[in-house]
Amino acid sequence: MTYYLDKDWLISNGLVSNGKTPPYNPKLIDRAKQLRKKMTKAECKLWFQFLKNYTFRFQRQKVIDHYIVDFYCSKAKLIIEIDGSYHYENDQFQYDQIRTERLNIYNLSIIRFNNNEILNDFNNVCKTINNLILPPL
Repeated sequence: MTYYLDKDWLISNGLVSNGKTPPYNPKLIDRAKQLRKKMTKAECKLWFQFLKNYTFRFQRQKVIDHYIVDFYCSKAKLIIEIDGSYHYENDQFQYDQIRTERLNIYNLSIIRFNNNEILNDFNNVCKTINNLILPPL
C-alpha cells in the first residue's frame, strides 16, 4: 500500500512523502536525532536487547506525520510506544488518543508499554511484540 495522500493536503499540512513511507514533517528530523541520543532507560533496554537486531528492521525515533514515534517497523506497519507516568495524566492521555487516531490514518498499528513493563516484565513484552509481528502457528 502506498501512503500517497493528496499533494495539496500534504503541502497544506507541512508534510512530505515519497509515496512509499508515511508522510512526515521534515522540521522534526533534528529533534528525532536528538531523542535518539537521549533514550530513556526503558527505550535503551528494548532497543539494545531486542529490537536492534530483530528479524525485521525497526527504526527508533521515527518521524511520522507531525509526531516522533519511539519505534517503527515498516514491514509490520507497527509503532511501539514506551510511556512514562506522565502519559496517564488526563491532558497527555487525550493527546495520545488524538495522536493514535491520526497515525491510524496510515494503517499503522500502535502498541504501548509503560516503563515498568519494559524494565520488570521484559520477556512478556518481547513475546507480545513477537506475537504481533510473527503470530504463533
